[in-house]
Amino acid sequence: MSSSTSIAPPPGAPRILVVDDEPGLREMLGILLRREGYNVVIAPGFARAKEVIAATPSPFALVLTDLVMPDGSGLDLLTVAKERTPATEVIVMTAHSTVDVALEAMRRGAYDFVAKPFQNAELRLLVGRALEKSAIVAENARLRARIEIAHPADPLEQLGKSPSMRAVADIIRRVAPSRSTILVTGESGTGKERIARAIHAASDRAQKPFLVVNCGALPENLMESELFGHEKGAFTGAAGKHNGLFREADGGTLLLDEIGELPLSLQVKLLRVLQERKVRPVGGTTELAVDVRLVAATNRDVEREVAEGKFRQDLYYRLNIIRIELPPLRARIEDLPSLVDHFVHAFAVETGKQIRGVAPDALRMLLAYSFPGNVRELENALERAVALCAGPLIGLGDLPPAIGGAATGAAPALLTLPEKGCELDTILAEAERRLILQALERTDGVRTQAAKLLGVTFRSLRYRLVKLGIEAEAEGEDDDESASRQTSSRHGATK
Repeated sequence: MSSSTSIAPPPGAPRILVVDDEPGLREMLGILLRREGYNVVIAPGFARAKEVIAATPSPFALVLTDLVMPDGSGLDLLTVAKERTPATEVIVMTAHSTVDVALEAMRRGAYDFVAKPFQNAELRLLVGRALEKSAIVAENARLRARIEIAHPADPLEQLGKSPSMRAVADIIRRVAPSRSTILVTGESGTGKERIARAIHAASDRAQKPFLVVNCGALPENLMESELFGHEKGAFTGAAGKHNGLFREADGGTLLLDEIGELPLSLQVKLLRVLQERKVRPVGGTTELAVDVRLVAATNRDVEREVAEGKFRQDLYYRLNIIRIELPPLRARIEDLPSLVDHFVHAFAVETGKQIRGVAPDALRMLLAYSFPGNVRELENALERAVALCAGPLIGLGDLPPAIGGAATGAAPALLTLPEKGCELDTILAEAERRLILQALERTDGVRTQAAKLLGVTFRSLRYRLVKLGIEAEAEGEDDDESASRQTSSRHGATK
C-alpha cells in the first residue's frame, strides 16, 4: 500500500480532493494533507475528478486542483465543484501563473490561486483558511435549511394545496388581524404549532414574541408560576421575581400546546386571564394587564373531555371562539409530494448532500402509507432517508421499515385494511401496478426480463401494461424479443 494512503483520517475529518496529472506531486500532497488529519481523495486528472465529485454523496470541503491537465482545465473543474456544492472551496495550482488566469479563477469563485513551486507551510496555511470558510458556508446553509423548515418564507403558501388546507389558510388570513382566541385541533403530528406560527406571522403581532409551552411537559406545581409568574419568596426556591409566559409574550402570541393536559385548578385561573386580560403572579397582590393573542392546541376530543368532567365547559367555550380543525395527512394525500420535496431539499442542504428527490417506487410507497404520525412522521422519515441515502435519489431501502416494508419483505402498507374498508379491485390493481413498475425499473425497462421477474409471459405482461394504463397499446414488440426475431430471420436467410 502507498504511504500516502496509510494514515487513516479521524472521523468527521474535512474531505479534500487533490487533482493533478503529476504522480509525484499528487503523492506529496496526499502525504502532507493526511498528516494534517484531513480525509484526502486523489484524482489523476479532470475527467476522473469530475466523476468522483458527481458520485460522492457527501461533498468535498476543498478541491485542490492543477490548472492545466491533459484532459481538462482546473477552471472547468472549479465550475463543476461549485455547481455540485457551493460550500466547496477551490484552490487552483499552476506553474503558468498570470494575472489574467488568476483573475479568471477568482471570478469563477476560487478561494485562492497558488503558483508552483510552493512552500508546504504556505499551502497548509492556505488550506486551513479555505476549510474554515467552507465550514462557515456549510453551517450557514444548514441553519437556513432548519429555518426554512420551521419558518417558511410564506407560511400560508407552504400549508398545502389540498382543498382542506386551502380552507385552513383562508381562515387564518381572515382571523389573523383580530385578537380572538383560537383553538387548533387535530391528530398528533398534523402541524398544530406550525398553524399557530402561521397565525402569528400573518398578524400585526408578527414582530412581537411568539412563545410556546407544552402543558403536558410541566409539573403541575410549577405550571402556574410558568404561566403567570411569581414574586420573590412566593414559595420555596423562588429566589427571584419571574414574569411568566403571559407577560413575556406581551404584545405577541402564546401557544398553549396540549391544553387538555392543563389541571382543572389552573383552568379556572386561565379562564379569568382570558376574560380580564390580566394576570396575578403567584405570591402577588395586584393584577397586571397583558395583551396576548392566545392559541390553544390539542389532539384530544375536547367535547368528550367536557362531557366527562375532565375539562371545564366555560373554558372550552372561551377557547372555542374560532376553531381550526387540521385534517390528518392521509386525508390530504395530494399534499404529500410537495411536502416530500420541501423536506428532502431542506435536509439535503443541511447535510450537504446532493439529493434530487425520491425515486418513483419510493414515492409510491410514501403515497400508499397511512401516516398515523402525520406530517411529523413524514418529516422524521425523510430526515432518516436523507441521512442514509448514498445516491442522487432516495430509494425504498432508505425509508423506515414501517413505510418501505415491501423493500424488506414486510407486508406493504397498501395491503393493510383501512378502518372504513376499501375497494378490493382498486387495491389489487394498485399492488399489481406497483410490482410491475418495480420490475421495469429493476430491468431498465426491458419487458422480457421484467416478465421473468414477475413469473408471467411477455404477452401477459404486455396485456397488463395496457390494462393498467401504464402504456398505450402498441403494434411493436419488446426490444429484446424483436431483436431476437430479427436475428433469427437473418440467420434463416443466410442458410
